[in-house]
Amino acid sequence: MSWLWTLFGLICLSLGAIGIVLPLLPTVPFLLLAAFCFAKGSETLHNWLINHKKLGPPIEGWRRNGAISRNAKRYATLSILLVFGISLATGLRPKILLIQGATLCCVLIFIWSRPSGPR
Repeated sequence: MSWLWTLFGLICLSLGAIGIVLPLLPTVPFLLLAAFCFAKGSETLHNWLINHKKLGPPIEGWRRNGAISRNAKRYATLSILLVFGISLATGLRPKILLIQGATLCCVLIFIWSRPSGPR
């Protein structure tokens, strides 16, 4: 069973890595899921991810404080605005834009309501 957890963790890690450069995919939720899966499937990969210079701090911040860094909040906000701008530019139907806008506003409220560091 551990190989299945490890496989799922690798898939989540891959999606998180794609999310670093693609604004449509969130990075940190996939990293959190990868850390969870690796904790159940591979202690080596879990330790590597948690101690990684770039990928570890967002996981640790969330785990300890439920925190999202200000830089990550800004990047997420810009990504969301970019995606919504693309939707506007492509001329999607108003109903779809309304649903997308409401969903993205809820996401932004969640992101900005989290602490930015230790409480």
